[in-house]
Amino acid sequence: MNFIASLFILLLSLANVDAQTFRAGTAMKDITPDHLIPISGGLGAPVMPEGFKGKLSVRAFVLEKGATRIAIVSVDNIGWPAYLGDRSRNLIKGIAPENVLIGATHAHSCPEPYGMDDEKGNNRADPKYVSWCVTQIASAVNEAVAKLEPASLKTVVAEAKGKIAYNFYAPKLNDPRLGVIQAIATSGKNAGMPIVTLVNYATHPEILGKASKLISPDLCGPLYDRIETKVGGMAIFMNGAEGGMVTADNRLENDKEANDWNECIRIGTLMADEALLLTEPIPVQENPDIYCTSKVITFPISSEKMRYVLNHSPLAAEARKNSDFSAIQTRINLLNIGKVQVVTIPGEALPNIGYYIKRKMKSTQPFLFGLTNDAFGYILTKEDFDSFERYSYITRTSLGEMTGGIFEEEAIKLINENPGPAE
Repeated sequence: MNFIASLFILLLSLANVDAQTFRAGTAMKDITPDHLIPISGGLGAPVMPEGFKGKLSVRAFVLEKGATRIAIVSVDNIGWPAYLGDRSRNLIKGIAPENVLIGATHAHSCPEPYGMDDEKGNNRADPKYVSWCVTQIASAVNEAVAKLEPASLKTVVAEAKGKIAYNFYAPKLNDPRLGVIQAIATSGKNAGMPIVTLVNYATHPEILGKASKLISPDLCGPLYDRIETKVGGMAIFMNGAEGGMVTADNRLENDKEANDWNECIRIGTLMADEALLLTEPIPVQENPDIYCTSKVITFPISSEKMRYVLNHSPLAAEARKNSDFSAIQTRINLLNIGKVQVVTIPGEALPNIGYYIKRKMKSTQPFLFGLTNDAFGYILTKEDFDSFERYSYITRTSLGEMTGGIFEEEAIKLINENPGPAE
């Protein structure tokens, strides 16, 4: 064999090795508006804020191995419906649209993307701002792809300690498990340093809420700052099954609450410290495998309130061309990332649904990405739907009583029909 042939075989071998190397990349874009925009904590009337506290951001985490490439995106917003996410997917290069997961932090002090009416029937949406966010999401993902580099992985799921979250409706019914995915650079000047630290935890970031009249990322801002200051890289928060009502534990004595920025710092910092504490002793997974699949499912819409929003929002005009909103389709994803398995939830699933899905997953490190790919209000079972007074609000702000059962059935099918991660 001559020298040129030997060199060609060597280069081909090296290219094949590189193609099968786990790589990760990140990018962050600021989406803080340059002017005051109405904020909304849900289906209630939006209010006009009076200032800003912290910066809103889009954070993209791209993973690649072989022919598989996945984007996990977190948007500081109360929700991000698919009809907006799909506009970003159309601008993203090099990733299959079904492999782009866009989740909302669910911070209640952000400009809302639904175009809901105020108390006088006026629509307070800002289409220019929303369109800018659409392009910022795509730009973040495209930049993260360009920054892909070889990486290893640390992952963990364990109970987070401290006063972080509780269930306002049933104080002990929430999932205290916190999940972390940390990609670590394996070459270059930053070898051994985190590229990204993803925190998955179920809670409402609503310490400030719309009553504060501040545009803010709420506790997510201090969470990001703490992780990035302590270990470097980029931090990203993906919510979990926080419906009904798993919220920040900002309770004080005498039935009062701490609803200020200092409390955002306390809880965001505590969550960040718990994530890093849990992750630090975990062994590194070298060149982990990744896997991504998805399916489209259909939910009937029996809620007149939800149908009204979809039929009247100026931001949903494109979606209305293909639907009368008697039912709506959405996509759910299943991911394997090293030892982790992830299932996405297109809304706010109640904790009992979250516990059930996690129990059925093929991993000792189950993650749920709530409010991802869509944000269709609360997802509860027919047994809980409109059955007692405490759940009257979440009943009104759900698609209908069949949503929880359909989601459970379809998610478990997806789990059973696909491989689990390597343990």
